[in-house]
Amino acid sequence: METPPEMPSTDGHTRAIVTERYVVESKKSAAHVPLACSTQHCAFPLDGSRLCVWSSKDPSHQLLTLQGHHQLITAVVFGNQIDPLLLCSASEDYIIMWNVAECREKTLKGLTPRGTILGSLLQTVLCLRFSLDDRAIAVCAGNKISVMDVEKQSVLVELKGHQGSVTAVEFCPWQAHTLISVSEDRSFKVWDFCVGSLIYSSSILTAYPLLNLLINEENQQLVTGSADGQLWIFSLMEGHHYHCVAHVDVRKKRETFTTRRMMAEQCSLPEDHQCRCRHEADKRGEAEATFPILSLAPCDLCLPDSQRGAFASECTKCLWIGSSTALFILNLASFELEAALHFKEFQSLSVQVAGSCAMVSEPMSAKAFCMLSSMFGSKIAVLEIDLAALLSTQQYPRAGKVLSVLASSCVLPTSPLYFGIIKEKFPKLANTKQHAVKSVVEDRPLVFHTKVRSSGYTLAPHMAMFSPKTNIKHHNKRSSKYKNNYKCKECSLENFLPRNLSRQVAVAQKPVAVSCLQFSGDGQKLACGLGNHLSLVFNASLSGPPAAFSGHDGAVSTICWSHDKRWLLSTGRDRTLRVWSVHRTELMLLLAPDAFPKPVTSAQFYYMDTFILLSSGPEFCLLKYHIDLCRDDIRRYKPKSRYKPIFRLPMTSGADITSLSAVNDFYSHIVLTAGRDRAVEVFDLNAGCSAAVLAEVHSRPVHRICQNKGSSFVAQHSLAYNLFLTAAVGDGIRLWDLRNLRCVRCFEGHPNRSYPCGVAFSPCGRLMACGAEDRHAYVYEMGSSSFLHRLAGHTDTITEVAFNPAAPQLVTATLDGKLQLFVAE
Repeated sequence: METPPEMPSTDGHTRAIVTERYVVESKKSAAHVPLACSTQHCAFPLDGSRLCVWSSKDPSHQLLTLQGHHQLITAVVFGNQIDPLLLCSASEDYIIMWNVAECREKTLKGLTPRGTILGSLLQTVLCLRFSLDDRAIAVCAGNKISVMDVEKQSVLVELKGHQGSVTAVEFCPWQAHTLISVSEDRSFKVWDFCVGSLIYSSSILTAYPLLNLLINEENQQLVTGSADGQLWIFSLMEGHHYHCVAHVDVRKKRETFTTRRMMAEQCSLPEDHQCRCRHEADKRGEAEATFPILSLAPCDLCLPDSQRGAFASECTKCLWIGSSTALFILNLASFELEAALHFKEFQSLSVQVAGSCAMVSEPMSAKAFCMLSSMFGSKIAVLEIDLAALLSTQQYPRAGKVLSVLASSCVLPTSPLYFGIIKEKFPKLANTKQHAVKSVVEDRPLVFHTKVRSSGYTLAPHMAMFSPKTNIKHHNKRSSKYKNNYKCKECSLENFLPRNLSRQVAVAQKPVAVSCLQFSGDGQKLACGLGNHLSLVFNASLSGPPAAFSGHDGAVSTICWSHDKRWLLSTGRDRTLRVWSVHRTELMLLLAPDAFPKPVTSAQFYYMDTFILLSSGPEFCLLKYHIDLCRDDIRRYKPKSRYKPIFRLPMTSGADITSLSAVNDFYSHIVLTAGRDRAVEVFDLNAGCSAAVLAEVHSRPVHRICQNKGSSFVAQHSLAYNLFLTAAVGDGIRLWDLRNLRCVRCFEGHPNRSYPCGVAFSPCGRLMACGAEDRHAYVYEMGSSSFLHRLAGHTDTITEVAFNPAAPQLVTATLDGKLQLFVAE
């Protein structure tokens, strides 16, 4: 038997990541020969009609050559069982099944191994696939799928319905008698091959044929790839009706992956090397003429501890993607690339441009095998890939300490936050109940006696009824409405799943958009901003007339509660910022349009109501403010509430800020900003500087950053507070972990192509709700990219969503001015 020559790798760098274990040259072109890989063997046709099997477990074994075909072999596949390991090959003359162990045993005895002829279709077979138990095999020839019984060597059923040639087929592991196929007509179909009927059919919007197919059993998802580098992931869960979970452009993912790596590396390089890195990034980002997805294979990737998400398991479910010029590892949770292996970076490889590709990696293994056939030659190579070495060279470099939303150190004297605690160093006045001496900015009276004041008009004596009681001891008690059911405890997901529509309320007589929505910290009030210049405050049950706050001359764009529930902050298209008294429904503080050179895009209370945090143009600003509670009829025309900017910081890129977020319910030094350059920047206000930049977080600018701020009524793991969401029109929602600055999951199963819909965390941190343009609100669980529930009952696009922090309730707002209250069963 002829033994093809081996070509070992000689490049030291290549040997660390990729080792060329075997290479053979065929007498015929190897451009599009079929390849197959199992955990221990690789199979490929040689010289057209000879089938060769190479052992990856014991390369010293002689190459097993199987002869029986007289025509070119067009399809090869291994069985799913290990003992016995079956191999099936097809050509225009025969379909032959081989027992690999028996064939090797006969070869060692000097006998000629023979296979079992299953049939003769006299057609070009493009795809073969064994069932999970290897008792049946699907044979795809033209637009027809023949399901054959392996033992009886007969055709069980023929499935017809595709308009083009069937290119890939898979048996569904958890649904008996279910078969899924894709074809050149750009459609996928679901069959019941037991009765020969079509269950479901759908066409995919692409101009290129679908080439391959993979079923992710753990997530119950279908993955299919096309000839132009596009991936579609569909949900196979019951009741989801084969809903599209995500659409991935591998070319763009590769460009984003390269850009992020290059930008991260620049942080640790001097300036003279940074231009060189940018030039290399531009060269690497050059698009190839073609980018077909040649093969798909599962991959269990064991990420380092520093790269895992807050709740990630030891191994992450990923996907091998084989193309003509590179191999990629795609994370099936975040739909981001974990690694890219470009063939041209390893000059010693025999195949630089592949015409066919097949990969396999064992679960929990650090090695993977890949077979490549040359697009412009006749060589076939077997590569061994060291996953640990590959990941170690491709993880984003990061310098400095690990970031955390929870403050882990005291406020530094040089920090801008120090202005919030400096007031504690001054002696308190004797009468602490008087609001006139509660100014955040120190206001020294002329006389320090307890019964003599600096002015006889500083306080209205009959207004004591409005003095808040700040020294009440709750003794772990809440109001009777919440004291029994919503104490701080672990939350049951089923009990906290609001999916039943309880009430629908129109906010105005005429349709008006609801632009912002937020519950108070105790869950008893709901504030919303409208497009008709009003802000309304409802009861949590949406019953009774709302309190109205009028004063803006444009649509209200931001609404925010203070931590103590006494104040309401709003911004509008009139470029003003207003702080209202919730109890009095009066304006207490006004920032005029000329206070900042550019409009205020985001604003909120920050650092337990110590500051007002806002963004204007490319920078954000900290305001120290004082709200005067004195009501003097004589001097009411002279307001005493005041503010003072104490700190400003721009985004590193200079791009305008589109969204801003920080935690106000507890002390945190972290501020998150999103810019029009599609980047998210993390600022550490204890250090007073930028801490990290996440480049190209979406394909479009982020319109919303939503942090997991938790609730005082539900317990969470401390690491969960480091999670935050970003949303962009047309690019779904992404979940990020602040500790490793990585996207840990992507949610794209809801339509959002033109309007910036809202997003919100549940109080338990395990659910996420978002609006959509199909008149449904979507609820996702953090552990799955497929939606958990789809909430109906809306009459227009859902613009905003908000979870009640104290009760299992969800409120949604629509573009036509309606509020919907969903409650748990």
